[in-house]
Amino acid sequence: MQRMEPRMKKQKKTMAKPVPAGTKARKQPVGAASVPKTKLGQLEGMLRRTEGATIAQIAKALDWQLHSVRGAISGSLKKKRGLEVVAEKVADGERVYRIAA
Repeated sequence: MQRMEPRMKKQKKTMAKPVPAGTKARKQPVGAASVPKTKLGQLEGMLRRTEGATIAQIAKALDWQLHSVRGAISGSLKKKRGLEVVAEKVADGERVYRIAA
């Protein structure tokens, strides 16, 4: 039996369209900050704030259970993304989590 070699398709050359003279690139407004679209992005955003966030605040904002928040911090942020997340106890006994700068 002979093996059939798969046929290679010839790729089309793509060229960028020329930009007409006098057109300006669009810029994002100065005051507008982009909001993360995923829940992990929102979680990372909450932890990047200077005041950080508690597990309860994150769970309420993302509509997650407490164990899911802890798992996302340790698994997705620490292990997969390699971020350093620190926790510190505040005066009322709660832990505040933040990403170390």
